[in-house]
Amino acid sequence: MGPLSGYRIVELQGIGPGPFAGMLLSDMGAEMIRVDRAQNAGSPPLAGPVIERGRRTIAVDLKVPEGVEVVLRLAERSDALFEGFRAGVAERLGIGPDVCLARNPRLVYGRMTGWGQDGPLAHAAGHDINYISLPGTLAHFGRRPGTKPMVPLNMVGDFGGGGIYLAYGIVCALLERERSGQGQVVDAAMVDGAASLMGMFWGMRAKGSWSDEVGTNFLDGGAPHYDVYECSDGELISIGSIEPQFYAELLERTGLANEGLPTLSPDTRELLRERFTTVFKTKTRPEWCELLEGTDVCFAPVLTMSEAPEHPHIKARGTIIEYDGVMHPAPAPRFSRTTAEIQRTTPNVGSDTDAVLTDVGYSADEIVKLRDVGAIA
Repeated sequence: MGPLSGYRIVELQGIGPGPFAGMLLSDMGAEMIRVDRAQNAGSPPLAGPVIERGRRTIAVDLKVPEGVEVVLRLAERSDALFEGFRAGVAERLGIGPDVCLARNPRLVYGRMTGWGQDGPLAHAAGHDINYISLPGTLAHFGRRPGTKPMVPLNMVGDFGGGGIYLAYGIVCALLERERSGQGQVVDAAMVDGAASLMGMFWGMRAKGSWSDEVGTNFLDGGAPHYDVYECSDGELISIGSIEPQFYAELLERTGLANEGLPTLSPDTRELLRERFTTVFKTKTRPEWCELLEGTDVCFAPVLTMSEAPEHPHIKARGTIIEYDGVMHPAPAPRFSRTTAEIQRTTPNVGSDTDAVLTDVGYSADEIVKLRDVGAIA
């Protein structure tokens, strides 16, 4: 049983960072109940079979007063609830934090937005790319000076700056509740999380060791010994030989140690990159893996999602596993005593409506009445 076993958390259905936070919390053992839209009853979950795993789902119409009451009763009998609406929407629906905390003062109420609950942009629309643009994050995903930033997968804003910080905030608030006995509101904004993820780089900038010019720093592709290279078979490998001893081993194992290459410096970067490019094209990726993998060169092949599950290290750790016929990333992190695991397959919307309502105190007759007035489906 995972470390969050015994906690009940309600998730109001959304996309992106909210479902991802729900996956993390479920993997850690929390009992997750997802409140889906009644009109979607019977359909597959909106966010797909992986990040929607591990929940029970009920289908509720929040435009019906009785449907609102269902959510409030869930809030009364749960440890946490989170939503991913624009600022103010939950209040208009009648399920905002003030109402929910009045029903359950111990409730942790999580809020997941792009811009946050206040500020000039709080009510504006946006997506991951916007939320990582504003705090100075996207600008540094560059390859070469003078080029546009590369658009990363939405892991940086939605999942890194959003879902992980929401889950972390909820768990922090649950821990604090053990001392105070009181719930509170967690305002998780992707713009804040994306800024927080840049903490090390703000520190390096303050020391003068990080430039605003993309592709000139040692972690943004500017350094030839921290980059991706093509092999003779067209496949790719990654090199991260930052420390002097690792760089020395790179030169030794690639046969470059005795060539009299210039010392690493901003002025010699492109010359060295050209030499590395030429050398790595002399062998196939499997040949470079045989020579460099498992050494202190800091090396790995660049694998696709199709290739990754077959790598011996990924297999040995069970990092990517098959569950219910679908490949999933395994729950992370791992614990020595309280085992994190996928709790259940991904159900269709509303599959657990009657069972969940029974668990929170609704009688069979009350459930029938809720269905008759359209509050549930």
